Amino acid sequence: MKIAHLDFPHGLFLAPMAGVTDLPFRAICKKYGAEGVFTEMISSRALCYHDKKTAELAVMVETERPCFLQLFGSDAKCMADAALLALAFKPDAIDINAGCPAPKIVKSGDGSALMRDPEKLYDIVKAVKTALTPHGVPLTVKIRAGFDAGHKNAVVAALACEKAGADALTVHGRTREQMYAPPVDREIIRAVKQSVGIPVVANGDVTDAQSALSMLEETGCDGVMVGRGALGNPYIFEELLCALNGKAYTRPDNEQILTDVKEHITALCKLKGEYTGIRESRKHAAWYLKGMKGAAVSRDKINRSESLEEILQIIESVCRAV
Repeated sequence: MKIAHLDFPHGLFLAPMAGVTDLPFRAICKKYGAEGVFTEMISSRALCYHDKKTAELAVMVETERPCFLQLFGSDAKCMADAALLALAFKPDAIDINAGCPAPKIVKSGDGSALMRDPEKLYDIVKAVKTALTPHGVPLTVKIRAGFDAGHKNAVVAALACEKAGADALTVHGRTREQMYAPPVDREIIRAVKQSVGIPVVANGDVTDAQSALSMLEETGCDGVMVGRGALGNPYIFEELLCALNGKAYTRPDNEQILTDVKEHITALCKLKGEYTGIRESRKHAAWYLKGMKGAAVSRDKINRSESLEEILQIIESVCRAV
């Protein structure tokens, strides 16, 4: 599939996830086959206020391209201004978050709150697209099935985004009311795909090859986006590539997982400093080790670890347990 001039041969995307999809995590997912990766969601207001920590979320490197920088906000001018400021980080595309269901985000009128007002969403997309057009940077939008069961208006929102100039859409098949509870409504994703002429990426409960293939078949979408299915499992992208190419897939053994965890956590500590890096590594370590012998017992030790050496020793003991 193509989004403007960007090519994604198999349409495999890593979803933006707050507190997760930082540079080290994006890099390891890219290593295993993610074709498009997204930054954590970035506040348009904070970017316009030149907040240092917010700017750090936007840093990207050449090896992870194409990389989308995702913005959230509900003021059209602020979003357009933030998009222009974001160009300093040289994103391959800008993505607008109209899907985050977090209470704090929705309370501010951002994220999935925009699903309640397709006209406002149109104004935001139009303003950002107008700002980006002279620079040749594509614009995408991530939406949900709707805000609640009584307002499943993804098709209306999608048409508004397309009319405003969006180059592609991602649709998460749940309402904001559902958060992440099942089921995913594949029919509404399919309805969006049938209603617009721009590429559509399907999102929601893509956790393995079978769910990805059935999602593509049932929705007719151009690609799939993986979120929680990639937690501790960047290998899912390799699994999906094998499935799409009709090849057998073998999950990496514990030694390879150990190598990858070390690489991931070491990179986190290098990027954010050991104190912060270790604390952010704890959840990743638990995800990687889930299901391994001794993983449950080691979780408390991991959560109390205070140094890179200590956490790596704990992880190694689990990966190499007989």
